[in-house]
Amino acid sequence: MPKKDIALRIIPLGGLDGIGKNMTAFEYGNDMILVDAGLMFPDEGQPGIDLILPDYTYVLENEDKLRGIIITHGHEDHTGALPYLLQDLTRKVPIYSSKLTLGIIQGKFEEHNIKNPKTREANDGTTITLGAFTVTFFSMTHSIPAAFGVFISTPAGTVMHTGDFKFDQTPIDGRRPNFHAINKFGAQGVDLLLSDSTNATRPGFTPSEAAVGRDLRHVIKNARGRVFVAAFSSHIHRLQQICDASVAVGRKVVVTGRSMLTNTKVARELGYLRIDEENIIDAYDVDRIPDEKVVVLCTGSQGEPLSALARMATGEHKSLSIHESDTVVISATPIPGNEKSVQSIINALSKIGCEIYDKSKGTVHVSGHASAEELKLMLAMAKPSYFMPVHGEAVHLRAHANLARQMGMRDDHIFVVDNGDTLEMRGGEVKIGPQVESGIVYVDGLRIGDTDPIVLRDRQKLANDGMVTVVAIVSMKRKRIDAIEFSSRGVSFTIDDEFSSDASASIMKAIDKGSFDYTSNGTGALRKAVRDSLSNFIWNRTRTRPMIIPVVMEV
Repeated sequence: MPKKDIALRIIPLGGLDGIGKNMTAFEYGNDMILVDAGLMFPDEGQPGIDLILPDYTYVLENEDKLRGIIITHGHEDHTGALPYLLQDLTRKVPIYSSKLTLGIIQGKFEEHNIKNPKTREANDGTTITLGAFTVTFFSMTHSIPAAFGVFISTPAGTVMHTGDFKFDQTPIDGRRPNFHAINKFGAQGVDLLLSDSTNATRPGFTPSEAAVGRDLRHVIKNARGRVFVAAFSSHIHRLQQICDASVAVGRKVVVTGRSMLTNTKVARELGYLRIDEENIIDAYDVDRIPDEKVVVLCTGSQGEPLSALARMATGEHKSLSIHESDTVVISATPIPGNEKSVQSIINALSKIGCEIYDKSKGTVHVSGHASAEELKLMLAMAKPSYFMPVHGEAVHLRAHANLARQMGMRDDHIFVVDNGDTLEMRGGEVKIGPQVESGIVYVDGLRIGDTDPIVLRDRQKLANDGMVTVVAIVSMKRKRIDAIEFSSRGVSFTIDDEFSSDASASIMKAIDKGSFDYTSNGTGALRKAVRDSLSNFIWNRTRTRPMIIPVVMEV
């Protein structure tokens, strides 16, 4: 097939139905690359589910084409699916990212017993060739150091993927976005732009991370007792400012929480987090130091029930506790779906009586994502012929598309798509292509796969209304039910003699009305009749619908 007839296919497998599980495949002929491999955390409607992955079946079906995996930065929603993907691939595929990102994901590989992955370090300006793809990395600022955007050249045209970004002019590490590269690629010609949409609904510009440092130092300096700061463990720039403020006012830093310990260790070893050893103390030594000389860096900014902050708030932490004289800073914004969990921890802390700071009481957090004016600036510099907003919920993608319209882009050059939809590019022109298989994969304990929706529905029912077991003892010879017994778990009513008598009468009435085959083959219909009649009885009496488990015992 002549090269001009081969299409570059852009295949989003995740990231377009929420904030998380970002994964986009780019396919040209017999070559394919993958940008990011993230996960999403479950919400209250998915009880028992540990993690949610994008369905990467299409990648596995075309594994022979996969030339490399590019990770834009070290956040879970861009890296978390990587260990699962590597375990499913039958061969080793090179992974390209920054030194910090590779250091963070190495810990994930060790947890999953992945030996000797093919990792390749990339830097600002690094250019690699992967089959028909030429990929150039350029620096971006985000809420984690060493974040990249990528510019992808193919015989069918060019694509720029911004990764997660904001335009921070005063970043903590001094590494500004590579505006020169963005403008250079814009001048060369960007046929298609994929751009972060998370804050597309927010007007103006996102404040610099440096703005947080002033308020954090003020809080830490003036606190009466110990200061507990809950933040994302991957937000190394935030952690650096907390450490700098602590040292400046003469406080020692304690680190607690599994991911916080892991990420601070990796960041310090690689030179991204700078604090002298003498200024860090072990959590078990904290009682030897006056309270006004201690700052605790901890996990729990999203209200995770097993996080260090949650355990300290409930007095269950093995080495640290929070007192009335202490100050707690929640240096993050709740991810959509986590608001109730965060508020629960705030309430628990309020009962203790400690001082609590969140973004409503000062600039203790700023977003790592570009607001509307920055997104328009990106469009102005890249000057794309076509545009596809990524990384967001439907409201964010559509708001970003509207920004592109304001910048003069035509409607037929803007593509708001869903996971599994594809775009095809030929000669720099982009059109909608055929869909591919997509969806979500649940990680449920050690099981990875398609958890049946009925299972999730049953879990929700158990969580909301509990369970009632009804045992019907059936005499097959006399063709009747001789006895009915009940037991329950988690229901809001009491199963006493009155309940048992009335419920039994209701079941017997329903059985008497029916015609049943009193043989071993006919117990299924009996079970259904028992379940339905008991469910209706309980609804009429209590207005609840617990799960009914009918058991028919033959005698």
